[in-house]
Parts: sequence; C-alpha cells; structure tokens
Amino acid sequence: MVLHQLNLQPLLEGAKEQLLNDLAALDFCEVTPAENKEILILVTDTPDEETEKKLQEKLRALESLESLGMTFGHTDTDE
Repeated sequence: MVLHQLNLQPLLEGAKEQLLNDLAALDFCEVTPAENKEILILVTDTPDEETEKKLQEKLRALESLESLGMTFGHTDTDE
C-alpha cells in the first residue's frame, strides 16, 4: 500500500472533480479529499510489482494530474 498526497492549489474550476473521477476510475486506487480541501489523498494497493508499475504509468498519463508526491510508502511482504 502506498499513500500519495496530491496538491490541488491552484486548480481551475471543475478540475478537482475531474481529477477525483479520473483517479476513482483506476483499479487499485482509493482517493479521498482532505478536510482542508487543498489536497487529495490517494492510496494505491496493488498485488504485485508489475501491477504497480502499470498503475504508475496510468497515473503519469492522466491529463488531470499535474503533480503527485509520495508522502509515505509501505509494502506488505510475506517472508
């Protein structure tokens, strides 16, 4: 599971909703607006490294997403 912070300032009118919709449409993603409304919290949880790489490519291809910063990363491994 990886937690990302998306800074929304400044966004054009309607851009936040578009970004929320785009992120919500992706598999392995859960997106939540923060209480202060200036950031979105994106949690990704992929089953393996290959799926994670494909998800990262899809995220980079989103036109509604201008920047993405990982604030915490955690990977569950069975060892």
